Amino acid sequence: MEDSFKSAAKLVAILLLVAVATQAVYTALYIAQADIPRGWIWGIEGVLFSVLAAYAAAALAQAKDLSLAWSAIAFSAVLNVVQVAVGLTLFGTFREASQAVEGLAPAMGGIVAFSFFIYNAAKVLLGLAAVSFGRAHMQAGAKVLGGLTTAVGGVAIVANAALMILGRSGFVPSPVAGASGVLATLLLALCVLSLARKQA
Repeated sequence: MEDSFKSAAKLVAILLLVAVATQAVYTALYIAQADIPRGWIWGIEGVLFSVLAAYAAAALAQAKDLSLAWSAIAFSAVLNVVQVAVGLTLFGTFREASQAVEGLAPAMGGIVAFSFFIYNAAKVLLGLAAVSFGRAHMQAGAKVLGGLTTAVGGVAIVANAALMILGRSGFVPSPVAGASGVLATLLLALCVLSLARKQA
């Protein structure tokens, strides 16, 4: 493993951990209904995912194995940039327009649905990366971390794919898909960090 690859892998792990932290903060503020602007969190995530896409792609270009996982991480980051951009630039605009013009209410619903579709697609990819890294860790002897990452990644894939196929009104609650995706991201980050640390 080249040192540049090791550095890229470490940075990918760190960025994934920061992404988990920002999503946890955003969720906590949302649940608490705190009267605090949350757009800055999305802005931070937009920058974070942009950088993550670059470093995951750099790791993919140098990887001797787990190419599917690195690819999934890179493309999930790209999708997350798009999803954040939709939220930051279109949610407020369409909300104001739908309040002013009654006929635009369905358009607001469509923008929200579009954003969540991209969000769920990104979580499917992160779940796929988690399954790949988890299986690799299990084969390397890290049964607990590998097994847990594989299982949670599988749940994230199924839950988020179900929402993409059936919509948010389907049988899978949206919080289950989101929470499993975030947990899969956390475990994925730990797997990536563990892999990087084991390299000379």
